[in-house]
Amino acid sequence: MTIPSLKAQIAGLTLESPILTASGTFGYGLEYLPLMSPKDLGAVVVKGTTLEPWIGNPPPRIWETPSGMLNAIGLENCGVKIFIEEKLPQLTPYGVPIIVNVAGKTLEEYPQVVELLESAENIAAYELNISCPNVKQGGMAFGTDPKMAASVTRSVKEVATRPVIVKLSPNVTDITTIALAVEAAGADAVSLVNTFMGMAIDIYKRRPLLGNQMGGLSGPAIRPLAVRMVWQVAQTVDIPVIGMGGINSWQSALEFILAGAQAIAVGTAFFADPGVAQEINHGLVDYMQKEGFSTIDQLVGAAWQ
Repeated sequence: MTIPSLKAQIAGLTLESPILTASGTFGYGLEYLPLMSPKDLGAVVVKGTTLEPWIGNPPPRIWETPSGMLNAIGLENCGVKIFIEEKLPQLTPYGVPIIVNVAGKTLEEYPQVVELLESAENIAAYELNISCPNVKQGGMAFGTDPKMAASVTRSVKEVATRPVIVKLSPNVTDITTIALAVEAAGADAVSLVNTFMGMAIDIYKRRPLLGNQMGGLSGPAIRPLAVRMVWQVAQTVDIPVIGMGGINSWQSALEFILAGAQAIAVGTAFFADPGVAQEINHGLVDYMQKEGFSTIDQLVGAAWQ
């Protein structure tokens, strides 16, 4: 019996698996090398990379919630120059495409980061973080306004020779408006959703539990909202959609694919189970064999019919 193919096509990239790592949850990927096989992944999306090093937000920065967690890391990272010199060379053992998540405090910083990355090897694509809800400058401010989202996308496309994926914020009235704006500005794909703005309060100290007061909610609690947004965007734009938001099993991954995602990203689930990507791959293959599908793309958007 022929084994069904999990190969996914995203913005000119051929991925051996539809599973990506959600930026910010997988570090630079190096932390997971002893715990899992890189062959289970279609691509590694590294944590947000900025022009200069960022120290992030004050602790506490993570708080567990029912069916999820709040995080207010604040895009802590080593900066693009150290990433190129020290982190990127260590990623080559993965043997899978490397996608660099790019962030900035100003519109000008995004193309500046990408220009530096253009000189580096072993990078497959860029993912523009215009949707992080727990930084005070940049981040979500760019992703909630169609004109600003388009401006960031356009400025990066002018200097990038690699595919540009734009990560969309769910903290908007109509996510399809933002998706259409970045598509018109030249985005090669969109990924969605980033975390939802949330907070938790210590009832005895009568103070917010996160040092940043508010943070991004991720995990299974947000999945139905994320699936709905992927469903809407995938039927609105002509570019590929990468779906994410609470995926922790092959069943939940399949929901996003049926809603129109050509690939999916796993994030919070890796904290609980570093082997979750392998489980998802096996589950998808078993499902496809039983249901009579030979390629994963036959299932993309199948719920629309």
